[in-house]
Amino acid sequence: MRKNKLFASIVAILMLLGAILTGCSSSDGSKEEGKDGKEQVTLDVFQFKVEFKEQFEAVAKEYEKANPNVKINITTVGGGEDYGAALKSKFASGKEPAIYNVGGPQDVADWKAKLADLSDTKAAEAALDGLLTGVSTDGKVLGLPYNQEGYGLIFNKAIFEKAGINPDEITTYAALESAVKKLDSMKGDLKLDAVFALPAKETWVTGLHLSNAFIAPEFDNDVLKAFDSKTLEFKYADAFKKVLDLQNDYSVQPTVSLDYSQQVEELFSLQKVAIIQQGNWAYGSIAGIDQEFADNNIGLLPIPVEGVVEDSIPVGVPMYWGVNSNKDESVITESKKFLDWLYTSDEGKEKVLNDFKFIPAYEGYDSSKISDPLSQAVYKYATDGKTTGWTFMGYPTGWGQNQLGVNIQKYVSKEMKWEDLVNESKKTWEDARK
Repeated sequence: MRKNKLFASIVAILMLLGAILTGCSSSDGSKEEGKDGKEQVTLDVFQFKVEFKEQFEAVAKEYEKANPNVKINITTVGGGEDYGAALKSKFASGKEPAIYNVGGPQDVADWKAKLADLSDTKAAEAALDGLLTGVSTDGKVLGLPYNQEGYGLIFNKAIFEKAGINPDEITTYAALESAVKKLDSMKGDLKLDAVFALPAKETWVTGLHLSNAFIAPEFDNDVLKAFDSKTLEFKYADAFKKVLDLQNDYSVQPTVSLDYSQQVEELFSLQKVAIIQQGNWAYGSIAGIDQEFADNNIGLLPIPVEGVVEDSIPVGVPMYWGVNSNKDESVITESKKFLDWLYTSDEGKEKVLNDFKFIPAYEGYDSSKISDPLSQAVYKYATDGKTTGWTFMGYPTGWGQNQLGVNIQKYVSKEMKWEDLVNESKKTWEDARK
């Protein structure tokens, strides 16, 4: 009996020692020994871009094959979900990702304590001039750009041609309004449910993207000026109202319950509406429904700010990659290596251009290989100098979606007057900056 007790005690001690040693070898749940004896590092990636989710996951698998000591887990939260809120919940849960997304100076300020310095990466060195300004502070680069994107009014070329409308002539608000009214008068012949599909349910479409076209000129298209400003004058609120009303009045209803998927996939891709407000990221969704239509029959019109800047589109960086400074040094190092490979290696560049359909934010790319028509249109606006900035990255935290976007929902539902929306927007901006 004593021998049995002694044996049981020895086994228990050995199991306890094993547990302790295992804990020491994987202190943050990100490291363990691989089959080849090398330390295996796990990179948990928490990212927002639903449009390239499958392509990104496939590229990660290829990277794993070439780097057997690295395991990449990708979680994608975006589209109709609030990525910012989801990211906060992720960190609060204790399961902090190694790589995550930040959106510019406001996000950098909010997450500064958890962002590693990326100044020593090849990607930071290759980033195009000006694209790191919003994520640099105290001499450190705290984010690497995804890509460049632009947005405006995506239109159906064939429908415009049938209606006798020349899209090249739509360079002012007056011309846009005239075209919309003509399309509306021909809805039956053109087999349209409506001219527009305005997804007011998506507060990022209205409270961030649409508002940006009218707020950016107030801050000279400078995201840092918006970030530093204690007040919002809302100088071009009247012009904003005109474009919002035009989209809402001639849209499939009710707009307040219309989401991205319905707008892009069910209505525009099936050619039930002629125009939607979206950017080049929507190409993949459209192509997934009708490849021929996506490749041959879609174009991009400007969002006109009447009397101010009418023939331009907003172009900028949608999000930046941040690396969690709380992680073990080996995790930080491997995170940097992966991002460098993605944007500066020959294999990565090919994926960025051909699989992700990105407009590169880095030097060393062949721009002639930009393949889809929306990205080509954005690139042409950019090279022609017809762009405005993405100052919504400098809005107070949550203001664009949770304040302005929600009030736009109330406005299109006739639950709020426009003047009240404007006054409330100014007040909540100032309150947030105090």
